[in-house]
Formats: sequence, C-alpha cells, structure tokens
Amino acid sequence: MKKLLKASGNLLLTKVFFIFLILQLIACKEQVANAQNPEIMTEQDWKEKLTSEEYYILREKGTERPFSGKYNDFFEKGHYVCAACGTKLFESSTKYNSSCGWPSFDEAIEGSVKFTKDTSHGMIRVEVTCANCGGHLGHVFGDGPKETTGVRYCMNSVSLKFVPEN
Repeated sequence: MKKLLKASGNLLLTKVFFIFLILQLIACKEQVANAQNPEIMTEQDWKEKLTSEEYYILREKGTERPFSGKYNDFFEKGHYVCAACGTKLFESSTKYNSSCGWPSFDEAIEGSVKFTKDTSHGMIRVEVTCANCGGHLGHVFGDGPKETTGVRYCMNSVSLKFVPEN
C-alpha cells in the first residue's frame, strides 16, 4: 500500500510539474506576442523600437523632405513592408516614377492600409496608415496613372522597408 501511495504521489507531483511547466510556457508565449503586437505597444515601446526618424514619421505623422528618401528612385523587384511592424503593403510592380519626390505606388495590397481624412496644414487630404499598427505612411491622391488605378500612394521612404524578391 505504501508503494502504491508513493507511486501515486510521484505521479501527482509529475502532473503538477507538467501543468506548471505548461503555464510557464503559455505566459512566456504571451509576453513575446505582446511585445510584437502593435495594439499593445505603448509610445515608449515604439520609441525604443524605432529610430528617431522612423518614430517622427510613423508615430508623429511627420514627412521626409522630397527627393531625400532611399526608395524615391529605387525600382528593384520585391515588396515593401511597414517599417514599424513588417506588414506587407505594396508590391514593387505597383511602384512607378511620379516625379513628386516620394516613392509612389498605384495600388496597395488589399486590407493592408487604412484611410483617414487629414485636415492638417490647412489642406484636405487622405492620410494612409498601416492597417496593422496605425503607423503613418503618407497620403493618397487621385492623380495616379490613368491606365491603371488613377491613384497615387505618396509614401515616405522611412515608413517602408524593402524585401527583395526571393
């Protein structure tokens, strides 16, 4: 009987240990998910994650100087993602030279961006933000190529990262 009780006690202890281990793994996984989930990130988290220029543009809705961005005259094959959270935003095949001073695209990947009325600086425009993290990307205008969409997504290079094909 003592052996049976000892064996069942060891079994119970083993079960408790595994339950504890599983709970620890779940808690750890949630901490990692929270650190990567833009909805949970605080402005302090963004300041620590982004460079000062990225923070200014993506979080404070700034704009880089025209013709200064690294993707303005860049036409490699691949796609562009949000510099803050990595969400895929544009295919390189939708990028074109608009001569406006910022990278321009005529189409965003469906569901990747949100549009908001922007009345700052005495103008009425449509702001484009990342649908995942809310990062400011630029503005959209109706003066794009008529042979495609007629839309010009005028984006800040700083708000984008390029991922080469392959």
